[in-house]
Amino acid sequence: MSIDRCRDVARLAITAVLVIITAGSVRAQDAVETFYKGRQINLIVGYGPGGGYDLTARLLARHIGRFIPGNPSIAVQNMAGAGSLRAANYLYGAAPKDGTTFGAFGSDIPMIGLIGGNSGVHFDARRFTWLGSSSSFGNDAYVLIVRADAKSASIAEARHLDGAPIVLGGTGEGARDADVPKILRDALGLNIKQVLGYPDSPSIFLAVERGELEGRTFDLSAVKATRPQWLKPNSGFKVLVQFARVTRHPDLPDVPTARELALDADARALVEFSETPLLTMARPFAAPHVPDKRAKALQARSWPPTATRASSKRPRGSAVDISPVGADQMVRGVERLAQAPPSVFAYMKQLLARHTDGLVHTGSSRGGTLSAA
Repeated sequence: MSIDRCRDVARLAITAVLVIITAGSVRAQDAVETFYKGRQINLIVGYGPGGGYDLTARLLARHIGRFIPGNPSIAVQNMAGAGSLRAANYLYGAAPKDGTTFGAFGSDIPMIGLIGGNSGVHFDARRFTWLGSSSSFGNDAYVLIVRADAKSASIAEARHLDGAPIVLGGTGEGARDADVPKILRDALGLNIKQVLGYPDSPSIFLAVERGELEGRTFDLSAVKATRPQWLKPNSGFKVLVQFARVTRHPDLPDVPTARELALDADARALVEFSETPLLTMARPFAAPHVPDKRAKALQARSWPPTATRASSKRPRGSAVDISPVGADQMVRGVERLAQAPPSVFAYMKQLLARHTDGLVHTGSSRGGTLSAA
């Protein structure tokens, strides 16, 4: 056979392979589109209505369906409880595994799933189908805000061994707003008392405004979206510390970062570990382990265009952060958490082991070093 003839045969073979691959891809696409056409996808939000997670989920739900083959409708359902742990357990164990249900959780849910040590955790973070995160905190921060009339309204006052504790509210043990104050206590030496059991962020905002609580840890974007007046001069509220990307957030140039205030190298390592879920997967979305083709449709097609559309359509003055993180980045973030230093992993495991089954807890014990945890 001549060289030219061999080349012709090779071209025909390659063309045939490409046709088969393309046809298979089209059939897969058609199958996904057929499945979703006329269906409803349930988006489970692990918090009550009105908070930052709920606002973001509802904003995305208005647009995400048009970028999924078959253009399914999206119905948002709130399933508050234990800082979104209830929703995570439901999604992993009881929700349909066919791609018609996914959920939005707290940023610490992947970490909690990896560490375990809590009878209330019924999922494996590595076995979720991670879809992405609606924001990365690249333009955001996680902050401790207190009333200006709090008995200890500064870092120096809060570090006094015999001083009054800062009374902070949260949703429940295992939730980010319960765990981060403990980290601030042990890594920064702050005197903190916790009152847990509030159903959602709006109820905590109200409790702080009424003086029932002295403060809470919040997403900066959520404060901007729902209580922007808190951030104005002489508002009666103060930001004491921030978790931000290495340097201070540009809106908070005078507020120290948790890294800056860490008591020692071990404490700084704990702060840096905490920043992974706080800053790189601020509002993660995941589905149960679903068929690959539907998982790819939910992951690849939806997030960037949906985020762009949601950002352009959000209400004027809204400060909800929409800066999506892809599924691959989410998976890498989970793996990075799994590779934490042994001392930090041990601390977090002890922290989770101390969680109780109830949702109301108060405490003002002081740490100071990781060994004191």
